[in-house]
This record gives sequence, structure tokens and C-alpha cells, in this order.
Amino acid sequence: MRLTRAFQKVHKLCQASAENILNKFQPNLMIAIGGGGYVPARILRSFLKRSSSPNIPIQAIGLSLYESLPSADPSAPATPVEAPATEVTRTQWLDLSSISMANLVGKNILIVDEVDDTRTTLEYAVRELEKDVEAARQKLRGEGNANFSIFVLHNKDKPKKGHLPRDMIDEGRYLAAETVGDVWICYPWEATDIDEHDKLAASQIKP
Repeated sequence: MRLTRAFQKVHKLCQASAENILNKFQPNLMIAIGGGGYVPARILRSFLKRSSSPNIPIQAIGLSLYESLPSADPSAPATPVEAPATEVTRTQWLDLSSISMANLVGKNILIVDEVDDTRTTLEYAVRELEKDVEAARQKLRGEGNANFSIFVLHNKDKPKKGHLPRDMIDEGRYLAAETVGDVWICYPWEATDIDEHDKLAASQIKP
């Protein structure tokens, strides 16, 4: 089964979540996981903007989750395809040389992604970003670690392979705009025919 979401729906999910994010997380910085986190992060920034306050900056990281699936030809090597697995590969990371360490240490940082599927990517992102912030804190001899929180458009209601810090869950620093079943989700930024995509999305709206 496929769940198709139009851009308008994504926009409204971000809008509906913004007040909760401001009240609970009060982010100073957003880190979008590419490529699915880019669009939600940019939409959120508009709704998180408050008068007399600057826009919340957005940084980007790229993570891929791969597994090797066997080829139909037994003599051919396994072909890596993108699919939920256990091994995370960095394709892009924070350029710590261009970011003031003071913008990380002791700040509220919101990690944004499109979907929480197996949770493996989110686990990796939180763990590695916490390491970077701790290294920056020690270098600056600063006080206080960064306070990480997570926003995803969709959480798939399924057993997770990855795990988030217990305090993050207990303190409500994880927010999913919508919880769905274990279905394939089609987002508008992945579409090659946006008109057909929107037709499919409209056909799935319950009357």
C-alpha cells in the first residue's frame, strides 16, 4: 500500500505542529536530514518565526541507509540499493569549521526529517551530533550540552530497529505530525509527475 501526500498536506502538518515545537522545544537551530528533511524544515522556519526575532538557521546533514540485495544473476555481485537496513552512511555532515561552536553548545537543536521508519537514521544522527557537541564543549570549556529534539512528518507505527535516548522520549522531545501504518509514503518532492502525484493524493482523502 502507498500513502501519497500532497504539498498542501505537508504544509498544513508543519503549520499544525509549529506551536507545539515553539512551546516545547524552543529551537535555536534546525538540522535537516537530507533529502527528505529539507522541505519540512524550510516550511517550519516560516511558522517558527516570531516578530523581533531572527529566522532560525538551518543546517543540513545527509544520511543514507543501505542494504545489499542479491542479484537475479547468481554470478553477479550484490547491488547496493537504498532500503531500510542497519548501516548508515554519511553523505554530508556539518562543516564544523564554518559553524561557530557557540551555536551548538548549550543550544536547543531541532532535528527534522520526513519519516521515522526503522529509526536507525535518527538514532545515528542524534548519537553522532551529540559527540560533535561534546567535543565542541570540551574545546570551548563551555557548560551545558545541546538539547536535541526531533520533528518528523510521519512516524510509522511499527517495531523500531533504532533507539532514541530515553530522556528524549520521556521529556517529550520527539514529535511526529502524523502516525501512519507501515506503508510506503510518497512525498511531492520525490514526484516526477506532480500532477499525477496530486491526483493520487486527492483520491486518498476520505470524504
